[in-house]
Amino acid sequence: MNKEEAKPASARSYGEAKKRIEKLREVINRQRYLYHVLDRPDISDEVHDSLKHELWQLEQQFPDLVTPDSPTQRIGGEPLDKFKKVSHRVPMLSIEDIFAEEELRDWEEYLKRLSAQKQFGYFAELKIDGFAVSLVYRDGVFVRGATRGNGQIGEDVTQNLKTIESIPLKVGLGEDGPSPGWARTVLAQSVLAQSEVEVRGEVYMEKKAFERFNEERKKRGEELFANPRNLAAGSIRQLDPKLTASRPLKFMAYDLVTALGQTRHSEEHTILRSLGFKTDETAKRCENLTEVVSYWKEMGQRREQFPFHIDGIVTQVDNNVLFEKFGVAGKGYRAMRALKFAGKQATTKLLDIQVQVGRTGAITPVAILQPVRVAGVLISRATLHNEDEIERLSVKIGDTVVVERAGDVIPAVVRIIEDLRTGSERAFRMPANCPMCKSRLIRPEGEAIRRCPNINCMAKRRECLYHFVSKKAFDIGGLGPRIADQLMEQGLVQDAADLFELTDGDLVPLERFADKSAANLVEAIQRSKRIPLARFIYALGIRHVGEEIAADLAEHWESLGKLQRASKEELEQVRDVGSVVAKSIGDWFAQKENREFIERLQKAGVVVEREKRKEKSEKLRAKTFVLTGTLDSMTRDEAKAKIRAFGGELSESVSQKTDYVVAGGNPGSKLTRARELGVQVLGEKEFLKLID
Repeated sequence: MNKEEAKPASARSYGEAKKRIEKLREVINRQRYLYHVLDRPDISDEVHDSLKHELWQLEQQFPDLVTPDSPTQRIGGEPLDKFKKVSHRVPMLSIEDIFAEEELRDWEEYLKRLSAQKQFGYFAELKIDGFAVSLVYRDGVFVRGATRGNGQIGEDVTQNLKTIESIPLKVGLGEDGPSPGWARTVLAQSVLAQSEVEVRGEVYMEKKAFERFNEERKKRGEELFANPRNLAAGSIRQLDPKLTASRPLKFMAYDLVTALGQTRHSEEHTILRSLGFKTDETAKRCENLTEVVSYWKEMGQRREQFPFHIDGIVTQVDNNVLFEKFGVAGKGYRAMRALKFAGKQATTKLLDIQVQVGRTGAITPVAILQPVRVAGVLISRATLHNEDEIERLSVKIGDTVVVERAGDVIPAVVRIIEDLRTGSERAFRMPANCPMCKSRLIRPEGEAIRRCPNINCMAKRRECLYHFVSKKAFDIGGLGPRIADQLMEQGLVQDAADLFELTDGDLVPLERFADKSAANLVEAIQRSKRIPLARFIYALGIRHVGEEIAADLAEHWESLGKLQRASKEELEQVRDVGSVVAKSIGDWFAQKENREFIERLQKAGVVVEREKRKEKSEKLRAKTFVLTGTLDSMTRDEAKAKIRAFGGELSESVSQKTDYVVAGGNPGSKLTRARELGVQVLGEKEFLKLID
């Protein structure tokens, strides 16, 4: 566990921890009832996991506050009365979650303290986001299937499970089975000797099948399912097997409860395949935790490529005798852990709300958070967008909030958990004046954002300078926010045009500068004077003009002069430039201060180079791409350049006109939108193949 994450929890007093634990238990118990009994969850799995993890951490710090009815000590929901109850001969335990590599290392140290053995072999496999069931075979024939239930008692759903084609009605040793000779010999003897064989695994639905199923429901005006896991659970719990049979469910085996000669869990997978079950093809034995972590990271990168949803991996001590010796603690086995992928959502405390001024004068409320890890990154700030969003969320300072981060999207507060309120929370009101220059804020008609109208506002000028020198604009190396702030505070720079007048002597007296560093920065500024038109347009910071529109404008007009003289109607001829964007561009160039700013840049020696017409391949001609997530083999800019080189077009948003969405690691909401619209999604390998 990261020390920064642990610090706020450890700072709690005993009384504060007790109150927080009681609140968490109340909320988690209600959510577990909604999810496991009613099949009607109202929070995401990631949020549920985050709340449970916080409770578990607090109970670790205050063990005397652990009670038998705590959610951390409980296996699952109670079985429904509409099904016959079934007692599990061996309890179906849950698995303790781990969210970081440090926690995995701590787990191994814990095992070493419990055992004289200091080296363990592990087995790692995918954690499919499905519905756990137990299958019992008597004399090789499927006779009973049951849900997990509360771990001790489940529900008899035999007839429903019989409708799933991937569950064999009779197990056997196929002639072309992949098992090695020893497994065949052992199995041939063991299966005959055992009157009952119990197999456990996951019922799930593939992503494409789920989308088709929901699409049909949508056409019929029926309520849509939230995710494949909920649909799988609901399907197995139907009284009419015909309804279950109409849903494309699958089964993957992961555990062999009955002793059939196996001494390792890895051997169980071999036996299960030999008996005719589908198992995880990626699963592997790992000699140490380094190999486990490598597998976890690889599966995380391949996550979107699998036909089914996964939310992590499961790893356990491979030696069965040693595994049993470690025994059970709380709700699960000591020698088994679920290593979850970095969640896109997590819960944390909102400590304060501050406002920041953007380069266009937009006033954005920012949530100051108790640090929390989201999508693999520790964050302490998240956007609240605008005052309408604060009102919609009903968010207050002191709330427990759900924070979301997807792909390269700025973290955002997406909801509050009202049940965790204590009454000490405070309401927030947007300021009436700019926090920097004290000018009266305005809210243009039809907009949700307040703005500072003062063109000389120091906050706006500072943000404009940050943008101007950024990598996608003038790309002035060594001129980060701290140096930019220092230059403005000392009066050396009023706006970006002043940068090109700086000399070594201006910089040397400043803190953190010496002769060499001053000379290096001046040289970097001078080197940036020649700049392509697209990057120059982007550097100007015109509202609504991002990197893609800047590139389209540069390609269309080829020179800055032609763009400055373009009419609103002519601007609207450019792809993705509508009336709002065209008006914004026209208004910017119409302002005297902006025209003078460009003239000062040109007098200082800035040369805006005409866009060179490049010979383009026709391979991707007229095809529109949207990128989301992180690619391993190239940067996003490199991917965009490749697409343009082959004649393709780029867009920042997914629509019916989009041909392809390229999804890398940790994709954002654009991937969800693509699936909703039926737009073709390419993984990284498919994209590379397309442009090869």
